[in-house]
This record gives sequence, structure tokens and C-alpha cells, in this order.
Amino acid sequence: MEWQQLIGFYHTAKLGSFTKAAEVTFRTQSALSQQIKALEEELACRLLERIGKRTLRLTAPGESLLRFAEEILEKYNRFQEELQELKGIPKGHLRLAAPFTTLYHLCRKTLRDYARLFPQVQLSILDRSQQQVINLVKAGDLDFGLALESIVPKDLLIRRWQKVEMVLMTPPGHPLTQAKRLTLKDIARYPLILPPKSPKYPGRRTVEESLRKLGLDYHVVMESSNVELSSLYVEMGLGISFATIASDLAIPQKRKLKFLPMSHYFKTDFIAVVMRKDKVLPPYKSAFLKMLFEN
Repeated sequence: MEWQQLIGFYHTAKLGSFTKAAEVTFRTQSALSQQIKALEEELACRLLERIGKRTLRLTAPGESLLRFAEEILEKYNRFQEELQELKGIPKGHLRLAAPFTTLYHLCRKTLRDYARLFPQVQLSILDRSQQQVINLVKAGDLDFGLALESIVPKDLLIRRWQKVEMVLMTPPGHPLTQAKRLTLKDIARYPLILPPKSPKYPGRRTVEESLRKLGLDYHVVMESSNVELSSLYVEMGLGISFATIASDLAIPQKRKLKFLPMSHYFKTDFIAVVMRKDKVLPPYKSAFLKMLFEN
């Protein structure tokens, strides 16, 4: 088994495409296909199956080899990072993903300062939904993810970072701003702006389950996957919306909105740093965490 064969197989398996893997490994699709064919001949088993013209599926031996490749490549990357540290050069790759609002409002200073202090470190920053962040962490494609603690599975490691509260966003002067204690029955009378119906946006499921338990009818006037967009249309008076707000979030100062607490219906949550439990952090990655929690 040759090193380039293992790398080619790894990228093909992860991307599910010879074409995409060829682009990543800077090889022709034909050369990559021949590498994997030679690997299959050496191991005397099929590693990949074609489903239709474009879809690839791992066989059982292929899944086993992928786990082996992930472990070997992780160790190789760790060795490279340790080698750079021994040379006195904190050089490596730091991969982070978080939802848009978290990146936009809560991470800018840390990322700016980190890039200045560690110019040799290659940053990869991804704007992804909560569920996509978790999936990427589990797959080993990230060093750190930022997601709500309440939806992180127990097989991942978490460190609490920012406390967040569920609030209702309304325009100033909206009738609900006069209520002494908001009820879901009152809220359901007004058009709602909610995230799309998708596992990527668990907040919608939480809200709708609470409304349905009380047998309440409600109207969704708009679907928005972005709290910035939702807040704009709330300000315009199109509807009202729920948002999970951290104490440092700057939206209240940017728009003419009222933020009404909903803690009597929805539990306090935390944005957490999410990692795999088997992750070993070199000093330059530990430095990023330290800066994140100090800023």
C-alpha cells in the first residue's frame, strides 16, 4: 500500500466522487481511479461500489479502510505539527465552523487577533448551521465547532463558552411589548418569522412543538435561516420572530427592535466549543481556545 494510494482513497471516500477527489489531490480522474483499482487488487477486495453514474458507496472493507486512513492521516498531521513546534515555527492548519450569527458577532475579534499573532497558521473558517457543525466535528473535518450545547451528542467533548437566552423579537410599540408576562397563546396571534423546516435548524422544531402542545394555530409569514435577515423583517413590521441571543450579541444596538425574554418557556442554553474526545491539541490550537475564552 502506497502513501498516495491511501490519500487518494481517503479523499474519494470522504467526497463520494472521483472528480472532486482528483481536484483535491491534483491528479487526473483516470490516475486516481487506477490508484484505487491497484489498492483493491493488493487487498483482494472491493472498496467502492458505483450506484448509478455519479454516486459512490463504500463497501464494508472500504469503511474499515477509511477508519484506518483517518487515523493514519490524523497521526501524520499531528507529527507535522509537533515537528514545526520543535523547529520553533507554530505552523499548521486550524479549522473552525460556526453559524453565521456566531461568526459575525462573537468571533471577529478573536479571529482577527489570532491571525495577527499566528500568521504561519492556515485558517479555514466555515459558516455552517448548528447540525452541520456537529456533523463536521464528528467526521474529524474540524478542530473546533461552535454550537448550542443542548443539541451536541454525548460522544463529543464540549466546553461552555457563551450563555444564551431565547427571546422574542418585535418592533418597538408592538402590542406584545405591553404584556406583563408573554404567553405562547398571545404570540400565536401574530405572523411568525421562523427558520426553515430542516434538521439543520432545531430552533424551529422547539418553537413549533411548544405551540402544538397547547393546540395553538399559528401562521408562518416568512422562513429565514439567518437572524440578521429575520431581524430586518421584524423591524419592517412583517412579523415577529424568536432568536437565541448571547449577552455580547450586538443586534439590539443595530436595529429598532424590542427583545422580550422567553426564559419562562425555553431553558437557558450555552454556545459551546465542540471537539472530538480523541483530539490532541498542539500549542497553537490551545492558544486559539485561550484567546476565545479571554476575549
